[in-house]
Amino acid sequence: MDERRTVKVSKYLSKHLRHQPERIGLTLDEGGWIEIETLIAAATAHGFRFTREELDHVVAANDKKRFAVDGTRIRASQGHSVEVDLGLPPATPPAYLYHGTVAGSLDAIRAEGLSPMGRHDVHLSADRETATRVGARRGRPVVLAVDAGAMHRDGHVFQVSANGVWLTQTVPPQYLRFPAWPQAR
Repeated sequence: MDERRTVKVSKYLSKHLRHQPERIGLTLDEGGWIEIETLIAAATAHGFRFTREELDHVVAANDKKRFAVDGTRIRASQGHSVEVDLGLPPATPPAYLYHGTVAGSLDAIRAEGLSPMGRHDVHLSADRETATRVGARRGRPVVLAVDAGAMHRDGHVFQVSANGVWLTQTVPPQYLRFPAWPQAR
């Protein structure tokens, strides 16, 4: 499967498993799962054909491990804007986690902290490199350090998705550490 096709199928899966399942007539269960054959049939009925082999390749090849397969079912690992309960237990975070953004967002973040922005949770990375890649999707990245240890001690709940993304409902501004200036790539 060539890289362009892999990306195209991955984006299609993300759109319909995270944000708009109803667009192709899907109803995810409470945990975000859907039968793979149901997904493939719905996609085909709506003009986007892919095989089980292509789906398996996308799941295996995705460097961010965006999707999880459990037998005959599939779901997105995190990042939903539709209501799902991933069933993730609370987890103790490392002392610091990281969030990638762009300089244009810093004033609002300084005032309000980090919010889910249409998703269920704020997404945080365990390392600066991943946060840098996330921020770079929207321009010149700025990486913020999150004092996750202090947040956890103060009662904030963290979860970690199957693909290693740390999730929390919000990050108040007092737990954020801002760089002196935006980092270059």
